[in-house]
Order: sequence, then C-alpha cells, then structure tokens
Amino acid sequence: MKLKTTLIIAILAFISTTMFSQNEKETDAFKPSGKPFAKIFTNFHTDFSDGKTFSQFQLTRAYLGYQYKFSKHFSAKANLDFGNPGTGKLEMVAFVKNAYVSYHNKGLKVQFGLIGTTMFKLQETIWGNRYMYKSFQDQYSFGSSADLGVSVTYQFNKFIAADVSVLNGEGYKKLENDSVFKYAAGITITPIKNLYFRAYYDYMNKDFAQQSISFFAGYQNKSWSAGAEYIKQMNHKFADGEDYDGYSFYVSYNVKKYRIYGRYDYATSVTLPNETDPWNISNDGQVLIAGVQYTPVKGIKISPNYQLSLPAKSGVPSTSGAYLSLEINY
Repeated sequence: MKLKTTLIIAILAFISTTMFSQNEKETDAFKPSGKPFAKIFTNFHTDFSDGKTFSQFQLTRAYLGYQYKFSKHFSAKANLDFGNPGTGKLEMVAFVKNAYVSYHNKGLKVQFGLIGTTMFKLQETIWGNRYMYKSFQDQYSFGSSADLGVSVTYQFNKFIAADVSVLNGEGYKKLENDSVFKYAAGITITPIKNLYFRAYYDYMNKDFAQQSISFFAGYQNKSWSAGAEYIKQMNHKFADGEDYDGYSFYVSYNVKKYRIYGRYDYATSVTLPNETDPWNISNDGQVLIAGVQYTPVKGIKISPNYQLSLPAKSGVPSTSGAYLSLEINY
C-alpha cells in the first residue's frame, strides 16, 4: 500500500510540475470566461409484456452544471446529475457527477477530481443516443461513467493516443469506501480519419481481482456512424468466478434533420460450479433497438423508437416498448 501511495503521489507531482512549467510563458491576453449548462432526458412510453400494457411519462435524467476556463490551458467543470437512485422511495436524487480541474496543452490532457472515465466514453459518443438508452457497458453495469481520481491522456500524433487513470473504483454515486484503487489504461488508434480502434484494460484487487478488458471499432462522419464493441469482466464486483461478458453493435444514418439508427446488445454470464443457471441470469439476455431521431432546432432531439428485451432466463416473458424520447440541451 505504501508503494501504491508513493507511486500516485509521484505521478501527481510530475503532472503538476509539467503543467506549471509549460505555462510560465502564457500571456495575459486570454480572458477567463464561464457558462452554465443543462441537459434533460425525458420520454413517454408504453411497454407490452405477457399480454399486459403499462404506460408512463418519465424524467430519466437532468444535468445542471457550470464550466469555466481560467486560461488557455486550465479549465474546470462542476455538474449535478439528477436521476433515479434505484433504491428506496425517492424517485429523483441529486448526485455530483463531475467536479474537476482540467489541463490541456497540445497533445497532453490531464483531469483531476470527480472526472469522466475513459472506459466507454468513445463508445457512448459513437452510439450518440444516451438520452434514449445507455451505452452497453453503462447499461449492464460493467463500470461507471464518472469516478474520483486522475487521468492522463496523450495524443502522440494523429494516429495514436493513450490514456491511463487511477480511480477510486466506486463510481460517482459512492465516494471512497476503502483503500482499493482501480488502475486503467487504454489505447486508441485512428488509421484514417473518422475510423477508430480502441483497446482498454482495468484492474482492481480486493477479495478477488476484478479485471475488465474491452475492444471497440467505430466509424463516424457527418452522414453515418457504426460501432462494434466487446467486453469481458472477470470476478465481477470481486466475486470469485463471476465472469460477465457481452457485445453490442449499432449503426446510424443521417438525412438532413433526421437520423435513423439501430442497435443490438447481448450480455451473458458464466455458470458457477454446482449451479444450473448462470450467476447473473436475471440480467442476461438480448436487446434490440430501432428508431428515428428528429432535430427541429439545435439543442432539441426527438426520437420515436422501439425497444425489445429478450431475457435469457427461461419462463421470463419478453418486453417490448414504444417510446417517444426527448433530449433538451442548452
């Protein structure tokens, strides 16, 4: 533990020295500025399952925050996330999603605090429909989109970038409960413009070491985008032998103010010794999504879409849903 602490302190000291030494020559011409922002996810939907229907309006997410640029290289962001906690009687709870300082100079980017993780950030960008459905790894709880820690990204050239992170590993809804850290590293290769290949790995060790490895290939331009990802996680939440994996494919095509999209997910877990069903069978299965997005003005997205869930567990009926999803961003 002393070695880990010393290593982290050394990394932070190196980052601080590098950032301040590179900014000694920065001029006073820059004018600091900031702005508030908000993003809202809402929908109306009707679900059909086993001959029954259920309809409701939902406010699934609301982000409120402020971002400020101190200089050409230093900035900060604070962001509140209002969402369903998933437990208890409260329907909406506010969490601090982001609260960090960022340094960006040429190919180097450093973030410190409650930061966005790099685990599936690129995948979420290519998918492009977070307001309607979470990206695959987020949806199936392979990891969190934000966490306390430090991350360093370096763009070596236009073809290759690498990132490393040291994180608490608890996500943004739980602050540090122990002294266990998550160590993560990723590499992104862009052989030609708009084409991305990414490999990612992270490691946490408690009772048993949890490890995640993922691979992604994606393409995105003004007209269309496509992505394919695979992830495998060993000893999910430090439980011995509880391995979990899956893959997701998605594609979209843009025509003026319209965007047509589709997606397929498959998640599965292993069967433990002396058991008959996979350990996570209640969450295993397939999901199919198809829809059309309309953007009448900048900052508003409207999407009628269809979602079909096919559980892996025998005897559990499938669920289909007709959705009208909306994102408001300003």
